[in-house]
Amino acid sequence: MNSKLIQIRKFEKEPIQEIDTAYFNNYPIVYILYNDAKSPSAYIGQTVHLQRRMKDHLKNAERKILKTALFIGNEKFNQSATYNVETNLINFFIAEKKYKLQNISQTLDNKMHDYYNKEYYDQIFFESIWEELRAQDIVRESLEELKNKDVFKLSPYKELSAEQMDLKYHIIDYCKKHIDDEQHSIFFIEGDAGTGKSVVLSSTFNTIQDLSQDKGSKLYGTENYLLVNHQEMLKTYKDISETLPNLKKKNFMKPTSFVNRKTTGKKSVADIVFVDEAHLLLSKKDSYNNFNQDNHLEEIIKQSKVTIVVYDRKQVLKFKSFWDTKLIDHVKRGIHSEVLMLTNQFRIRAEEDILNWMDDFTNKQISPLPKSLTNAGQENFELKIFSDAGEMYQKIKQKNKKYGLSRLVSTFDYLHKKDGKDYYIEEPHLKLPWNRTHYKKTWAEVEDTINEVGSIYTIQGFDLNYVGVILGPSVSYNFEKGQLEILTANYKDSEAFKARDDISADQIEVLKEQIILNSINVLMKRGIHGLYIYASDPKLRQKLMSLYD
Repeated sequence: MNSKLIQIRKFEKEPIQEIDTAYFNNYPIVYILYNDAKSPSAYIGQTVHLQRRMKDHLKNAERKILKTALFIGNEKFNQSATYNVETNLINFFIAEKKYKLQNISQTLDNKMHDYYNKEYYDQIFFESIWEELRAQDIVRESLEELKNKDVFKLSPYKELSAEQMDLKYHIIDYCKKHIDDEQHSIFFIEGDAGTGKSVVLSSTFNTIQDLSQDKGSKLYGTENYLLVNHQEMLKTYKDISETLPNLKKKNFMKPTSFVNRKTTGKKSVADIVFVDEAHLLLSKKDSYNNFNQDNHLEEIIKQSKVTIVVYDRKQVLKFKSFWDTKLIDHVKRGIHSEVLMLTNQFRIRAEEDILNWMDDFTNKQISPLPKSLTNAGQENFELKIFSDAGEMYQKIKQKNKKYGLSRLVSTFDYLHKKDGKDYYIEEPHLKLPWNRTHYKKTWAEVEDTINEVGSIYTIQGFDLNYVGVILGPSVSYNFEKGQLEILTANYKDSEAFKARDDISADQIEVLKEQIILNSINVLMKRGIHGLYIYASDPKLRQKLMSLYD
């Protein structure tokens, strides 16, 4: 990038007036205001009126702690391009976590849209800006490193599709409409894995929190929370809160902690409560986790005026999280409720026939390999079946070295193989520790976990670039019936099948099978660019390898 198109000045009146280059006065520009204090802060923006905008910032008490102004100009800039660059900068600054950003949601409209030459500004031009910022020691990490972080993928400033943006508007309007109702209100968001539910939730919660600080908003002064019953996901949300002004760690909690919290002060009931991954909520008592009521969702609704719930029935992984229509209807009785669906797949960069193949598999059908795999478009997504677990592992390591964030995962079938404190997966040419959960960072972001195998509990809700799935002994094939055969006795997740009184005996085996199929669905849909599969069971391995005949 031409360094003349980046200018750095002290953030004060006179030096800013000295900028007279045409790029900075006759075209839209992007700017970063920042300081190098012990706890660095920054503000990122774009404007068509540089001098006026800087004067406004200089009058702002918060901006006065920012000592340096960096301006990015280009004679080919238009407002779509500067908005794109501004949004990218905010997302990558959030991911790097060097600066506490002062940005708030000045607009609700972060809709994904195309414009002339977007690919150039989004990739080539932005990369040159970032490398210049690294050269100036304003930022440190590379774009590739940051793109693989879950904080980046869940950033509240990520561009949203039209479908996602409509949902965000709908949620905010719903909150404004029902915040003063006497009765409780609940809004359900349903969607399959990879449809961007958590991204919408992250974006919407951030905007709600910004509105709670806006004296002109109907939501001013509201006390709001985002709950998730998933330790890895909770880590990510709390990491995001460290970089934005109106997100606080105390507003991100596990459901049981929220339900059992001691209510003090004026408010005994929260205003708006968002629940991510609601398929992980408990639907029965669980003394081990200090939950002594009947079900999480009912208690959360009691303690909130408006409840926003993200749910995927295909990701229920335990009896104690099982929700059927009857139970949901029981929880919703006597309160206002709405349901909206997300349908478009955003995680997996694959043709529709590949997505259909995965869905068929989790419905116990093994279809012929998708035709798109033999076409020129295969570089967009790689689906490959292996007869040797060690060979699959070597392939995953190659992908991890080239692209990062590529990992092995498996079904919950291996607890019987233990060595000291670790459980191990042992397959031909493969012996690796399995299901380690002690890391402070998200499991897949720990570099050494390339030498491990993850489980549904370490990877649910997160993205990988390439995923290698080991289907353990609980997943077989019945050649007579021509379909998958689920051997529930081989599934080693004892917590998943803990008995409960409201599930009849004739339901239990069906539900066990569905939980295992749900776990396969979760594992298969982690990879953005590729899915590799190895089957431990000889019958299933034979069937899968026959697809290449």
